[in-house]
Amino acid sequence: MYAVIETGGKQYRVQQGDVISVEKLKVEAGDRVTFDKVLAVNDGTELKVGTPAVDGATVSGSVVENGKGKKVIIFKYKSKKDYRKKQGHRQPYTMIRIDEFSVDGKVTKAPEAPKAAELNTEKEEAVDAKAEKVSLKSMKKAELIAFAKEHNIEIDEKAKNADMIAAIEAALK
Repeated sequence: MYAVIETGGKQYRVQQGDVISVEKLKVEAGDRVTFDKVLAVNDGTELKVGTPAVDGATVSGSVVENGKGKKVIIFKYKSKKDYRKKQGHRQPYTMIRIDEFSVDGKVTKAPEAPKAAELNTEKEEAVDAKAEKVSLKSMKKAELIAFAKEHNIEIDEKAKNADMIAAIEAALK
């Protein structure tokens, strides 16, 4: 089952369990959000298209986080005129996990999202896996020291890089 919703002047094709980034909404993390402007709904057997919206259809979700996107640099320049203007912009967004659809009173819910503690353990496992894949030989001295402190490995900070790498590799095994 999927739906096409409109928010922030943009259209999104969503399914249950999807996490989407939309234009910033005035809500806090953990709050519930309901989208009433559902342009189309497909329940697997038929497609309902609204004119402009499907009557009685809503899509609900929970706010995962509010944040800012990557920085975009705007640089204006005119040659031989001594005109340069540099400006940056980070677009604010709200990240939403789609939980349920409601069409004509029928509610379809997504399976339960993982708890925060489960997400934290998954992140820690990902960090540990990433630490194993990190190429120690490509690191600078300061990075090696920071890596060792992060993983509670004692090394001589005045030693050469090769000695530090050997000590870290021995401690990781």
